[in-house]
Amino acid sequence: MTVSNLFKKLSLLLVFAGFAFCTSAQEYPKVILKGDYPDPSIMREGDDFYMTHSPFIYSPGFLIWHSKDLLNWEPVTRAMPDLVGSAMAPDLLKHNGKYYIYFPANGTNWVIWANNIRGPWSKPIDLKVPRIDPGHAVGEDGKRYLFVSAGGMIPLSDDGLSVTGSLKDVYTGWDYPKDWITECKCLESPKIFKKGDYFYMLTAEGGTAGPATSHMVIAARSKSIQGPWENSPYNPIVHTYSADEQWWSKGHGTLIDDAKGNWWIVYHAYEKGYHTLGRQTLIEPVEWTADGWFKTAKGKIESRGKEKRSSSGFSLSDNFNKKTLGLQWTAWKGYDANAIRQKNGSLYLKAKGSDPADARLLLTTVPDTSYEVQVEVSLTGGSVGGLLLFYNEQAFAGITSNGQDITIYKNADTHLNQSIALGKHFYFRITNNRNFCDMLASKDGKNWITLQSGVQVSGLNHNEYHGFFALRPGFMSAGKEGAVILDNFKYKSINH
Repeated sequence: MTVSNLFKKLSLLLVFAGFAFCTSAQEYPKVILKGDYPDPSIMREGDDFYMTHSPFIYSPGFLIWHSKDLLNWEPVTRAMPDLVGSAMAPDLLKHNGKYYIYFPANGTNWVIWANNIRGPWSKPIDLKVPRIDPGHAVGEDGKRYLFVSAGGMIPLSDDGLSVTGSLKDVYTGWDYPKDWITECKCLESPKIFKKGDYFYMLTAEGGTAGPATSHMVIAARSKSIQGPWENSPYNPIVHTYSADEQWWSKGHGTLIDDAKGNWWIVYHAYEKGYHTLGRQTLIEPVEWTADGWFKTAKGKIESRGKEKRSSSGFSLSDNFNKKTLGLQWTAWKGYDANAIRQKNGSLYLKAKGSDPADARLLLTTVPDTSYEVQVEVSLTGGSVGGLLLFYNEQAFAGITSNGQDITIYKNADTHLNQSIALGKHFYFRITNNRNFCDMLASKDGKNWITLQSGVQVSGLNHNEYHGFFALRPGFMSAGKEGAVILDNFKYKSINH
């Protein structure tokens, strides 16, 4: 064999080796839950991981997810049917055989608990603690504590269901460079864990939305739960440095280890150009330094196995033939089991209000930048039914009908009426193609009329309307009496 041929064979081997590495390695950060899953709180129990997120005023709240590998997730249960305000930034944990979710809402902090993570969960208990973003910790004294925003800490009772002292400030945060563009310092989301001789605390600064470079994750450590807390020389652990990056406002992190001793950071971020989707859940590997700190591990690492499910973990399509409502559905501002019912293979929404701003709504979280939603609608008792993309009462788009007329909403304050008699049974479809929507109607589900094309919805997001919600497709039922009956909801991702 000539030297030239040997060189060619070696080159080919290197190419194939490089290809094999690329196919068994993954780039990080990686999205593990696409769509509106903000403020992730994650815990490990042996080989099992559980995670939940902020439900805000969607209810039932606190959808709990389960995973065996941190990449593939499936929903388990919704832990809180009650609405006590806009619930956010939870802390999910297990202590002394029981599971707890601490969370803020309506100007105070609450806790719910369960003996089994799949429920039943307790009613919310008001801890009467101010501030937001509670984080549970157990000190070197074996006592339980609750950390909150702005560096506060308060002792908890042994059962974790009340406080035993007063709130005091133990941490002042990290001073990021003055020329960084942020919303505010906003020291939030304390998450505490123990490793070796140190307690480590992750917090967020910079504000959660606004500029692309606002949010960040910082770290500090202390040998005592009481402090003093020393800031990490590797701060910020996670941050968006430029609006050119794919992920904006990266922050609100939790550190987690797996059964093999690997460490990871889980946090949320907006995808560039798609604030309408809300903040999505991301993960990337973490490495420990010789001086006892941690930082993100850059570049590629070996894949942890082929993903067998979609990132969203479950199908959004629903034929409503089960006895209970699917976990993909939440009501807006309170879930009423007497007004939202499944029977005879259909979904019944009792009529309420007069338009999308005050009607009864049932919504779902979408994982895709482009998708199509379609539903079969039947009207009873003078009701008005609709298919919407809903952010809040001041921001929505979609189509509604009373059977004789159709109303097309480009936004809450911009709509037009068309005299198209669909009757009491019809179909609606919305195609959202990268924030530009086409709205269609049909009498038979086969022959479609395009009612409106190219409705832009990119502005229906938190930076414009606040609230930390997402633009969610769903159904509307309005009227003084009667109900809207829904069948055969279909969700389809549009790939580009």
